Amino acid sequence: MRRIVAALFVLSLSCGGGRTEGTLSAAASIPGNGGGNSGHGEVDLDGTPDLVVRSDMLGGQWMVRDETFDADACSVVEGGVQPGDHRVIRFTVGVANIGDADVFIGDPNAHFTPYGDPNGESDGLFEFASCHHHFHFKNYTTYQLIDPATGKTWRAAKRGFCMLDTDPNPAWLGEPARAKIFDNCGAWGVPGYQGISHGWTDTYRFFLGGQYFVLDGGDGQEVVPPGRYTLRITANPPFKGGKGAACPFKDPNGFCHTLRESNYDNNVAEVTLDIPAHPGRSGVGPAVGQPEPTSKEEKERCGEK
Repeated sequence: MRRIVAALFVLSLSCGGGRTEGTLSAAASIPGNGGGNSGHGEVDLDGTPDLVVRSDMLGGQWMVRDETFDADACSVVEGGVQPGDHRVIRFTVGVANIGDADVFIGDPNAHFTPYGDPNGESDGLFEFASCHHHFHFKNYTTYQLIDPATGKTWRAAKRGFCMLDTDPNPAWLGEPARAKIFDNCGAWGVPGYQGISHGWTDTYRFFLGGQYFVLDGGDGQEVVPPGRYTLRITANPPFKGGKGAACPFKDPNGFCHTLRESNYDNNVAEVTLDIPAHPGRSGVGPAVGQPEPTSKEEKERCGEK
């Protein structure tokens, strides 16, 4: 079995089990990382990853509520949401690796030449987010809110940021999780170590920046009336590679994907939900009462995921 041995030294601050930040040393054999090491974990590249969206998380962690968006929030700056009070539907997305190999990303800075230069040449996997001062994935997930009666679809402003081992997969998804390996996001000029081990889930909690649809038209889209809707999440979605655009992997139908997988047909999860007319700031939905950051500073830190 071909394995790459890596060592991590992390000074971390975690939020909701979701993300950590710190410094990293990794095996010099991994592009974009270097330094002396002792065994912390092993990256398994013998086989192929397989990503699925956790339907249990999606169905059990959503809510509709009214919120205030500050003008300096990155969701406003990067997502096109107008500052002020808005009605939103928030939700948690977990992307689980049920394959027999790890998704390995490593240091996001290594995907820019010169190393870590946001104005440099990119290999197409990441783009630089000026508000957060870190890198966002391209084509990691798509979020859609669909009216099943008309087929009308609303988009979310979310762009994937940091791919990590955040939650061990439940038993019904197969093998038990081994020791966590990927636990460092990195940032512009700060080395990271990203990926999803097989047996682990990369989770975006409902309270994070971008984990919502704006329902009142505050993002330039049409108002979403009260009623029954389908929330659809697609991991590693298909896209068409245009002239000069990166197309890292192709499925049997000829569509491009950012990440290699053994099965591209199981990447979608859906949940049916009811949007009420008057949710208030306390909110309506199964995520009401679940733990989340309380202060603006905590929410901003957690939103760095």
